[in-house]
Amino acid sequence: MTTCYIKGLFVSLFIVWIGTLNLQSQDNTTAYWEPEVSLNYKATPLLKQNFSLSNRNYIYNDQKTQLTVRQIEISHFSSLAIDPYKSIGLGIQYRFREAFENDKENELRFTEQFNIAKKTSSARLGHRFRIEQRIRPTSSEHRFRYRFAVDIPLKGLKMDIGEPYLVATTESLLSLGKSIKPMYDQRITSQIGWSISHNLKAQFGIQYRMENYTERTEHVFFILNSLVISL
Repeated sequence: MTTCYIKGLFVSLFIVWIGTLNLQSQDNTTAYWEPEVSLNYKATPLLKQNFSLSNRNYIYNDQKTQLTVRQIEISHFSSLAIDPYKSIGLGIQYRFREAFENDKENELRFTEQFNIAKKTSSARLGHRFRIEQRIRPTSSEHRFRYRFAVDIPLKGLKMDIGEPYLVATTESLLSLGKSIKPMYDQRITSQIGWSISHNLKAQFGIQYRMENYTERTEHVFFILNSLVISL
């Protein structure tokens, strides 16, 4: 019953997303397509490394449909397990924007993370806390993030090779900086994944972001697809 409910929820979210995108004509709505390739490497039994490359493209902006590159990102993240259910991590990311939009700046980002995971008979739950420092040539800001995530198989009680699974998350964000007012964001994400092999996964999903919702709310939609390689 739980699996059927999750499937129905994902389909409903997708229909709502498409309907909202088609009907929305306000200038505070943007949509992106964001593909990503990620490489996971287990350096030691306790230390994990992650490298990723992603590309964000406009597909709806300024009240018109388009396909335009917005940015390219490269990132590295290291995670250290401190017990079977908890880990700490550090990350660095560089975002290239100047090459695609003349009035924008490139960004260097540092991330500190604490993660708590819990497994049940058929699901994995996660609580992630992050602090970020976003540095640009003319400005900088601090961002505080909390994300709750659930991974659940869509067939049976465990994730098996060749079978689909669901990843659903909700995340709250607070951004602070000298030159900006406090900004509150909320993100909701739903993705379907497939374990192609022990070393390869593919995921596809959608994300809705409600940005700066205490001031002038920006509605942002994402089509997400990713390839995850594990060594």
